[in-house]
Amino acid sequence: MPGLTTSWRRRSAVCAAGVLLLSTAVVSGTGVTEPSHGGAPVGDGGSALWWEPCRGEAQRGFECATAKVPLDYDRPWSRTIDLAVIRHRATAPGQRTGAGTQSLFFNPGGPGGAGTVGLPELYEKFPAQLRERFDIISWDPRGVGQSTPVRCFDSAEEATAWHARVPPFPVGGEQRRAYITAYADLGRRCERRDPELLRHISTADVARDLDRLRHAVGEKYLRYWGISYGTFLGATYANLFPNRAGRLVLDGNVDPHAWMNGGSRREPRLSTFLRLESDLGSGDTLGQFLELCASAPAGRCAFSAGDPAATRAKFTALMRRLTVRPVGSWTYARTVSEVRGGLYTVHPGWNHTAETLQALWEGRAPQEPPTPPGPLPYPGFEQPLGVLCTESPNPRDPQRYAALDRLSTARSGDLGHWWAWANEPCATWPAVAAASYVGPWDRPTAHPVLVVNPTYDPATPYRGGQAMARELADARLLTLKGYGHTALDNPSTCVNRHAVRYFLSGVLPPVGATCEQDTPPFAPTTRADG
Repeated sequence: MPGLTTSWRRRSAVCAAGVLLLSTAVVSGTGVTEPSHGGAPVGDGGSALWWEPCRGEAQRGFECATAKVPLDYDRPWSRTIDLAVIRHRATAPGQRTGAGTQSLFFNPGGPGGAGTVGLPELYEKFPAQLRERFDIISWDPRGVGQSTPVRCFDSAEEATAWHARVPPFPVGGEQRRAYITAYADLGRRCERRDPELLRHISTADVARDLDRLRHAVGEKYLRYWGISYGTFLGATYANLFPNRAGRLVLDGNVDPHAWMNGGSRREPRLSTFLRLESDLGSGDTLGQFLELCASAPAGRCAFSAGDPAATRAKFTALMRRLTVRPVGSWTYARTVSEVRGGLYTVHPGWNHTAETLQALWEGRAPQEPPTPPGPLPYPGFEQPLGVLCTESPNPRDPQRYAALDRLSTARSGDLGHWWAWANEPCATWPAVAAASYVGPWDRPTAHPVLVVNPTYDPATPYRGGQAMARELADARLLTLKGYGHTALDNPSTCVNRHAVRYFLSGVLPPVGATCEQDTPPFAPTTRADG
């Protein structure tokens, strides 16, 4: 994606295809599906999800099911689409209070983050008490992954070959022209293949799907932990279905007002990610990375030049060198893109990023990850664009993005290039969402919302958490004094303790509460945070 999803997303393409046993026989009139044999049904009011063990090695211990939902909720009798659903059963269900199953839904961000990948990768990072008491459930949102997907190429090979020709962002006039042309071509390809689907994959559509899934597992109120773009989904759900919004944790926050450009019909001056100030978040976090690298004990950070000023100068010199002399396939654009992604998860991301930068400084190409065995998976890079570009307003003139690039790099440095160009595909995207939700964002909910944000988040800066808590009708902000994208992916015992109390008893942290991360960057040991 384009940007807001957690660091596991860079690995998800190799896992996203061919890993689930999806049910196929429809339960008449229920809007969900059942397997042709075996399985365990769960549901209420005539609805059921039929669960079977997932087949993928990465999903060992998880169960999978398929739900059918209307493509267009205004025409529910018309076309239906599939949702791939995954869960891990509660590990100690005897500790539950009350009767029946208790479920906690999870969205891993994106847009375009597949829950069938994200939940298995992040499951162990959920607090143990939540894993003991709740079935934790996720799904591939419509248009994504194993659900009915947006696919604009005939094969994984064709898609991968197309994507390999397009840099993470363009450098120079020739690359700019090629980049703009390539993404205009992508939009036309997607429009030809399934124009109806393209217009029905908005966040509001996904929120309605989530409400169907809540009902299917028998929950009166939604329990939910959404990270990154999943916070915008959570805010959308809370305002579409305020009476069903139970206990929601929104972690690493997207400012809803900024995402939807305040609901304005006028063409925006700034692109989505610049309105969110994601470039500033990355720039600030990179500054912390270089300062903490330089201040770390000897041998803890490979890229250290001994003091903060020298380390910053070393980084600047490396970037300038790469613009004229790449190291193998490591161009300036690729390096900036990898550094941006490497800031998301402090452990092990920051150490790996430091080692990558040091290798490039020494003129060595960093070691590439091994090619996964098996068939080439479909990469799905068009799927997040399908959500973002159809609902979040962006400038429609491709030539505007060079000026946005200059603005972004002037205020946030090298990483600003990536954020400025990530929304350019939306300039020529052919589809507009048929049903998006633009606000209001302050409808009173059945329960208050817990908002969590790191102070140095490279994708959803702390200002986004403050905005989310301010815009929702009843929300409390818990500040994580730390680094990386989302608290779930950068663990804090303190945050987990507050999250557990909130989910189990509804108790919010005190006003102004703060937490520390368990393990600071470049630290050798884990520190428990009381």
